[in-house]
Amino acid sequence: MFGPEILVRTLSKPTRRDTHGNVWQYHSRSDHHSKVACWGIVFDLLLTTPLLRRHVEDGIVHFGINHEMRDFVHDRKKNLDLVLCTPGGAATSATLADMAAGLSIDLSADEAKRLSSLPPLTRAPVGSVLMALEAKAVMTAHQKALPRFYDELNSSHSTVHGASDQAIAVGFAMVNIAEDYLSPDLNKKNRATDPEWSRHKQPRAAALAIEKARQLPRRSRVGDVGYDALAITVIEMTNDGSPVRLVTEPPAPPPRDIYHYDTMISRLAGIYATRFKDLG
Repeated sequence: MFGPEILVRTLSKPTRRDTHGNVWQYHSRSDHHSKVACWGIVFDLLLTTPLLRRHVEDGIVHFGINHEMRDFVHDRKKNLDLVLCTPGGAATSATLADMAAGLSIDLSADEAKRLSSLPPLTRAPVGSVLMALEAKAVMTAHQKALPRFYDELNSSHSTVHGASDQAIAVGFAMVNIAEDYLSPDLNKKNRATDPEWSRHKQPRAAALAIEKARQLPRRSRVGDVGYDALAITVIEMTNDGSPVRLVTEPPAPPPRDIYHYDTMISRLAGIYATRFKDLG
């Protein structure tokens, strides 16, 4: 699977500029990291799911960005980072590859070759949502951030399934395990002259966030409540321009854990192949 490595490689390059002229790798008021994570998930799904590739090649499945879903049951609405869908109108010429360029996603030569070998997934007005992806991050002040982090992820699967119980709800949680972190909120005008570092007790802070993500409800069949698939990825990021590291040692979920990224992709491939085998 390529998604996590694509994510850390892309976030290693500062691309988010604030109003004070600072350029950051991560900024809480930007959804760049979420879009990159969701892009990687779709890329890996296309590589591992023959039925999805066929649906894309036949023009049955497209993608949408920042799609507003409305919960029919409770009349709540939420914008989802990325959705796979049937078209609700004429498809555009914008492709998943164009999205990668727009997000400054850093692909290796092998990844770029694999992307070019896939049938072009194009953006279209959203008809029926087949899969909805939501990504959230805990980067600093972990304990203080946990209630909002949990509520935002928990409301996503509820909204998705309140709108369409057949849709696949996908959650992605990114947790930072760096001991030191340069927060854009605390370093607006003083980054260059007097940076203020946030210090964390690690790995305890990251473990608390991981445990909170593990509390999110999950479902094994249509009709239940929860995410159809959920991954927790741990990174080490100081946000000062240093390279980002993908963390594989504890407390990161180990291989074959239900929250490991590879397990999530395998689960999604199986769910898609079963749930949408008669699509089209």
